[in-house]
Amino acid sequence: MDQIQGPPLIVGIIISLWVLFWKGIALWRAAKSNQKHWFIVFLVLNELTLGILEIVYLFRFAKKRLTMEEFKGFFVRPK
Repeated sequence: MDQIQGPPLIVGIIISLWVLFWKGIALWRAAKSNQKHWFIVFLVLNELTLGILEIVYLFRFAKKRLTMEEFKGFFVRPK
């Protein structure tokens, strides 16, 4: 029986979580900044860019750019 060769399921899950994380932040920032064109681009492109477009947007093109302190705050609880 022929099997379709491709990445294991866990790799697909990890990539999907990676994209979902960045897409969520980018969509939130675009909506809060009233940048409708960016919001639509993120919705349409879905997982094609693997989160890279979202990262570039957040650190370069967003009206309120994401700082490293804010980024670290996603993973570290304030004391």
